[in-house]
Amino acid sequence: MFSLFKKKKIIPLIKLSGVIGNVGKFKQGIDLSGQEEIIKKAFSLKKSPAVAISINSPGGSPVQSHLVHDFIKYQAKKNRKKVIVFAEDLAASGGYLISCAGDEIYANQSSIIGSIGVIYSSFGFKKLIEKIGVQRRVYTAGKNKSTLDPFLDEKTEDIERLKNIQLDLHKNFIDVVNNSRSTKLKKDTNVELFSGEFWSGKKALELGLIDGIGNANDVLREKYGEEVIIKSFEKNKGWLARKLSSESQTEKLLNIIEKRSIWQKYGF
Repeated sequence: MFSLFKKKKIIPLIKLSGVIGNVGKFKQGIDLSGQEEIIKKAFSLKKSPAVAISINSPGGSPVQSHLVHDFIKYQAKKNRKKVIVFAEDLAASGGYLISCAGDEIYANQSSIIGSIGVIYSSFGFKKLIEKIGVQRRVYTAGKNKSTLDPFLDEKTEDIERLKNIQLDLHKNFIDVVNNSRSTKLKKDTNVELFSGEFWSGKKALELGLIDGIGNANDVLREKYGEEVIIKSFEKNKGWLARKLSSESQTEKLLNIIEKRSIWQKYGF
């Protein structure tokens, strides 16, 4: 007996938002330990032809970026699912690295895309503590344990060592982008794609960093029909974490400043 009703396609939509890494005492950022279960659940919907991912992130930890990217790729291969990524405000730095786990990447024309680079920033307080009469006393076993101590003078060899590490991390990032989008990147332009620069979604499309302009609702309905059901999968902040956070006001303020400084680099 034939069914008179055609079953609607269900497309899981994984929502990833925030700075990448463990942020604050209750780890509200994007990291593998916090996202692993929802990623597994989304890919476990057997009859879904694809998994969609919505990402809104200015980047963060390079390690967690790679871990989340690799886990998405693993689940896609294991479950034979196509992955479609949608950038919201930002898919920059590690946010773009995670996006490269997708077979296709879409963004709004005003989204910020790219920032394929590595950054380290800090402050130097040596003259400040001298001015207020504070002595810095450091004792180490291992001559490089005080590398880049903000209360000591910078050393040329420390800076060179840091730059070599950054070059390694940058190469790893470039390899991910090339492996994901090797046939799509427009390398014959005058734009240096791997300089750390970022672009609007419209320009990113011209450069081959994304595949199209669009949002999850419109694109998924166009691909899978008007009746497609989009089922969201998102990490929830637990009730206990919301009610019993033991962060002091100072800690909360520092966390806010740290996160805002990352977002504001891109104008948000």
